[in-house]
Amino acid sequence: MQYFEREGIRFAYEESGRHGAPVVVFSHGFLMDGEMFQPNVAELNQAFRCVVWDQRGFGATGPTDKSFSYWDSARDLIALLDHLEIASASLVGMSQGGFISMRAALLEPDRFRALALISTRSDPDAEGVKQSFENLKAQWAKDGATHVAQDLAAFLFGAHFDASPAWIRKWLQIRTEHFDHPVDAVTSRDDITRRLREITHPSIVFHGADDAAIMPVYGESLAAALPNCKGFVLVDNAGHTPNLTHAEIVNPALREFLMRYAR
Repeated sequence: MQYFEREGIRFAYEESGRHGAPVVVFSHGFLMDGEMFQPNVAELNQAFRCVVWDQRGFGATGPTDKSFSYWDSARDLIALLDHLEIASASLVGMSQGGFISMRAALLEPDRFRALALISTRSDPDAEGVKQSFENLKAQWAKDGATHVAQDLAAFLFGAHFDASPAWIRKWLQIRTEHFDHPVDAVTSRDDITRRLREITHPSIVFHGADDAAIMPVYGESLAAALPNCKGFVLVDNAGHTPNLTHAEIVNPALREFLMRYAR
């Protein structure tokens, strides 16, 4: 694990693949970390320089005592590229990572070549979903992940994902304090739907057919609104993390897209 610093926060990241090859930066979802892309990085390492990082509040970056928005996180991503002296990259973003990747593309459009967006959307959540995040925040403040981890695993991965216990162990280690800041970033995010026409990079959208966190209709709408979208991939029997639970379906389409547009 390597680190860079921005705004007093020490961000963790890892690199793999071929130096000098086109760069792909992977941004994870809420409650996840860069490890969620291991099956995808393993597929892409021979052709690309792959960079995964842990966002504010998660993974080896750890909790932050400051409130933040996904625009701040997008600037974190850009700062990572600056730290690595990377002039141009393509982005793979899952859920929260998609929120961040789209905002990074809006902030510095000439910096990016292509976007692969997984289980994400451009608009805010409905009030009922926001309330569920508020309930999670309150529960976490009392007991951390103790009483919610099993339900979260089923929600994110589905019922038959062998690696769920490893992720549950990670969640149980997240401290109770400062968890409100990542939750507030989710519930307070702005609507960028009207700005999607500015994201003219080649793009592709993946979505699990059984995603209960962000329903597939939002992925379809996102794909339709992106002006240079090359396809919408609906992954049968997959939930919110299709790149992790159904990598054998996602990887071929992701690799083909990046080989064509990220090089």
